[in-house]
Amino acid sequence: MLRTASLAILGVMVATGGQLLLRAGMERVGYIGARQVAKPMKLAIQVASEPRVLIGLVLFVISAGVWLIVLSRIPLSLAYPFAGLTYVFVTVFSKFVLNEEVPGIRWLGLALIVGGIFLVGRSAPPGLE
Repeated sequence: MLRTASLAILGVMVATGGQLLLRAGMERVGYIGARQVAKPMKLAIQVASEPRVLIGLVLFVISAGVWLIVLSRIPLSLAYPFAGLTYVFVTVFSKFVLNEEVPGIRWLGLALIVGGIFLVGRSAPPGLE
């Protein structure tokens, strides 16, 4: 179970990196409103030309591959709560890397998520790989 949990956390970390790169890339692309959406080809080329967006998408593909390995080993009801760690890591990195404001109530919510993941992890049957 420890190896599978480690894989799940690895997948979450790769997905988190993907989210951060997508955000950084989209900051370079800029605001997308109705005017930009009205010209979809121009918008697609602009987004696809941003390296951070492309690398972020590649990281999502990698994280999906890791996730498939995890799902081959444990039940979805045990695996899926690990995906909640993405919220935790994205918020922490958003605060300390992207300098986003994170209100106290959001930190409380993240603590509840971590507690829930801990409880779900403790419910795994012994010997489950």
